[in-house]
Amino acid sequence: MEIATTIAPICLAIIMFGLGLGLTIQDFIRVIKNPKDFFLGFICQTILLPIIAFILILIISLPVEIALGVMIIAAAPGGVTSNILTKFANGDVALSLSLTAVVSLLSIFTVPLIVFNSAEFLGLEISNQISMVNIAMKMFFVVTVPVIFGMIVRSLMTDFIVSKTLIVQRLSVILFLIVFIAIWVEEWDRIISFITRAGFVALILNITMIFVGYYVAKFFASGVPQRKCISLECGLQNGTLAVFVATQLFDNIVFMVPTAAYALIMFTTSIFFVLLVRKIN
Repeated sequence: MEIATTIAPICLAIIMFGLGLGLTIQDFIRVIKNPKDFFLGFICQTILLPIIAFILILIISLPVEIALGVMIIAAAPGGVTSNILTKFANGDVALSLSLTAVVSLLSIFTVPLIVFNSAEFLGLEISNQISMVNIAMKMFFVVTVPVIFGMIVRSLMTDFIVSKTLIVQRLSVILFLIVFIAIWVEEWDRIISFITRAGFVALILNITMIFVGYYVAKFFASGVPQRKCISLECGLQNGTLAVFVATQLFDNIVFMVPTAAYALIMFTTSIFFVLLVRKIN
């Protein structure tokens, strides 16, 4: 637990800084000029995903710790990985960047709201020392500030940063993996006893959201590239952020198990999805 608690905030801040390096003001202006696809992806990710996750934890019998862990990963925004895989899938990368950026910035409000209300419903007590405002402020410093700083650095060193985009993306994925390898290594004996239950609900949630995102976008999005993007944004979550939230709220590895399971599953399913839709035009 100590490793995850120590490295998750650092890795998350670096990952969000890397996201900021890939953004410009134009990415946000694009949302204003072409809001339809963005709002469709936004609704799927921030509203439909938590609702479907909540329905699943009601249907499937789970320990309350695992159930809340599922809601934590469902509340998390999409990660940088979704941007990379959207590119491989020949999807709308600009839309993917916009969704990841805006949903990540808004996560300082949406994540505490979803997690605290879910904990209350499940009857789990969160430490009196940690309030919704408290966790939102912590998220602000490890999510919002690094993104803004990254955008400032990009504006000052545009040519250099653009030429190193691939390196930054790879570093973000490596840091993501480091967090989860650390959790699995440090807490293997405890994780393995919960992984079957958590893995089952994580698999159902992940596959459901990939298909929901794809088919909702099929009927309402502008085209196939946007459909691919929205589907991947729905299926790929920022697991590092989920780990950060879990470690801030609870001193128990069990709450992180669904995130660890989801991270492993989402990489596998998303690669299959990309290979399946890559040549669809």
